[in-house]
Amino acid sequence: MKKIPPIFFAITLLLLFAVAFAALPAAVSAKNPAFPDIIPLPDGFQPEGVVVGHGGTIYAGSLADGSIYRADLRTGAGDVFIEGEDGLIAVGLSHDNRSNNLFVAGGPGGDARVYDAGSGELLMSYQLAAPPTTFINDAIVTREAVYFTDSFYPRFFRLPLNANGRLPAASDVQEIPLSGDFDFIAGGFNGNGIEASADGDYLIIVNSTTGTLYRVDPLTGVALAIDLGGELVTSGDGLVRQGNTLFVVRNFLNQIAVVELGDDFTSGELVDTITDDAFRIPTTADRFGNALYAVNARFGTPSPAEAEYEIVRVKR
Repeated sequence: MKKIPPIFFAITLLLLFAVAFAALPAAVSAKNPAFPDIIPLPDGFQPEGVVVGHGGTIYAGSLADGSIYRADLRTGAGDVFIEGEDGLIAVGLSHDNRSNNLFVAGGPGGDARVYDAGSGELLMSYQLAAPPTTFINDAIVTREAVYFTDSFYPRFFRLPLNANGRLPAASDVQEIPLSGDFDFIAGGFNGNGIEASADGDYLIIVNSTTGTLYRVDPLTGVALAIDLGGELVTSGDGLVRQGNTLFVVRNFLNQIAVVELGDDFTSGELVDTITDDAFRIPTTADRFGNALYAVNARFGTPSPAEAEYEIVRVKR
């Protein structure tokens, strides 16, 4: 009988290990798919705002008590990161990559809160406006400031930030009136979602009632209606910008409008509409990789304190 050289045994073992390891990711993936399409939130959570922070971590805020839920986009696993309190509300969220600060719009309370997105510590609370004639709705961080919209009044608020994202004193809050083309509808839900150009020279604000997008000077508040060729984005809520592409979440329509903006943001074209069977009145969204993550607010659902809520992943 011929003796088989030891080298053949080594090669055979290597091949067996290679086959085993090649099969392992497929088995794991089938059981726990990476980047799930649905990220469940706690029953009764009543979310509205959502933002992606460091390392594929997503945060959602609660209209019920201001609590913040944190989840891993890769696995969908998460838990309540910041406990809520009676009387608190969390509406729009924004994240500063420099400082890892999480900014939270406080809705009818007229406030804005800032948390450490790593530890959950409350760093600052700002009283932007006096209730009840206010609804601090959404936020966006730029290099020089963080901005908050007010849906019940033709204005927005500016909190200046330094190069490292250091927070300002409470006395540094700036109220800036909206003027120019901005059409304020008394009794309506006006300025809502907000975005900014990459350099922070322009803000983009949507009026939910009129369906008009505006390019806004961040220092003067002068607004220029963005010409969409006659198209409107009524029920426009959260905004997400990537380059010259603007995604407009249209809550009650269960859609995300895709708008291609011109270089100076004075005009644009509605080029696509994203829909998904899992949309149940999405309000805000953020992007990660080649996907958008939209949170279902389910406005008008019976028994919201017991209802199911989720974040939905859709391809861009």
